[in-house]
Amino acid sequence: MSFLELIKKRQSDRAFDSIPVEEEKIDRCLEAARFAPSACNSQPWKFYIVSNPELKNKIARSTFNEAVTFNKFSLEAPVMIVITGTRGNIRTKVGQMISGLPYYLIDIGIAAEHFCLQASEEGLGTCMIGWFNENKIKPLLNIPKHERVSLIIALGYTKTPLIRNKKRNSKDVISVRIT
Repeated sequence: MSFLELIKKRQSDRAFDSIPVEEEKIDRCLEAARFAPSACNSQPWKFYIVSNPELKNKIARSTFNEAVTFNKFSLEAPVMIVITGTRGNIRTKVGQMISGLPYYLIDIGIAAEHFCLQASEEGLGTCMIGWFNENKIKPLLNIPKHERVSLIIALGYTKTPLIRNKKRNSKDVISVRIT
């Protein structure tokens, strides 16, 4: 499969089978994420792999509540990947202060996408989740104070392996050519 075909195959899955995810597949996803570029090579991420069902469900429950229910599907995922970030090394901290851009969040987004693309290559489904209660998650995983929970990825075998048609803006809408 070409890279573009892989990108078109990756989607946000919200229905998972209970089949356990093989450790070697998770390891290859981590390896893909590990090679993501980052500002000043700061690599400001840490991936917490949560597959213990009881703990995984506690993490999943932190992604929804009575009022916000759209992430209830996360209870079905056999693995939750909690990605934390730090503000990086001294060069990226200074750069973030001067530019006002949160480089570490950009870097985590790139690493997370590498992880998800590899998961798709492995025949796994993923969904990145940005809505969660960090205060509930940090004590569950003993996450140090200097790390922020930045993103969660639900991971598993999807119940619906059909690749959905993607609604995306055209190249003309998303690009401006300056020659």
